[in-house]
Amino acid sequence: MDQRDINNVDRYYSDTLPPPPYVAPKTNSKSIAALVLGILSLMIPYVGLLIGIVAIIIASVSLKEIKNRMEQGRGLAIAGLVCGIISVALYVLLIALVLLFTFAISSSDVYFTY
Repeated sequence: MDQRDINNVDRYYSDTLPPPPYVAPKTNSKSIAALVLGILSLMIPYVGLLIGIVAIIIASVSLKEIKNRMEQGRGLAIAGLVCGIISVALYVLLIALVLLFTFAISSSDVYFTY
């Protein structure tokens, strides 16, 4: 190696470039929507079943997008999924109990007369 090669190598190593700025990965917006819908499905009566189903679907899509795009918001999506599942399970249980109670009352042969 002659002196020119050594100077070129020194020039490359002596240039101090600042490191690139850290860019935080963005939060998936569908995971936020899934969490909001999951909480609303627990709070709003009568339409909570439909909102819970939508929350489950959006949370599932969000989890897949987070995995593929390396975004943040996995915890939000899981929380929305759990809230949606709990809401749907509660409404299905409530509907089953109402139907069971209705059939039990309607099929009874005892008629009370006052």
